[in-house]
Amino acid sequence: MTAQTESPQTATPVDRDELAHELEQLSELATLVLSARDALSDDIVSRVASALSEGITLLDRLTRNEGLMRLLQVLDTPESQHLLHGLSTALSKMSRDIATSPPAKGGVVDLVKLAMEPGTQEGLRSLSLLGKYWSDSMRDLHRTGGN
Repeated sequence: MTAQTESPQTATPVDRDELAHELEQLSELATLVLSARDALSDDIVSRVASALSEGITLLDRLTRNEGLMRLLQVLDTPESQHLLHGLSTALSKMSRDIATSPPAKGGVVDLVKLAMEPGTQEGLRSLSLLGKYWSDSMRDLHRTGGN
């Protein structure tokens, strides 16, 4: 037999299934590309570019803020992490206690009872120390002019 008289080989069913699967994947990929092209309109591209630009500007401002950088350094210490964890736990417990207890009646007697609790005294002491150190810092700022 010559090459002209030979019959072309027919594809087996397995080959046709593979071909159909590959064509389906190619069709899905084409649909994805077309959808992405449609989604990337001029408006969306400019909004994404604007958002990225504003984000970079904000990041630049934050990293140039010496006070914020100092605060982040202090918050990164183990002592501050422990303090923040304790504060978050206390806020959660306080919220639950206030929500589940009846409203305070008020009056001098209840105020004296509250003042006699060790937690109240420690809380007031903590706030007092915070106020003292913060006040010292503000006075120092005005005395030195921020230098």
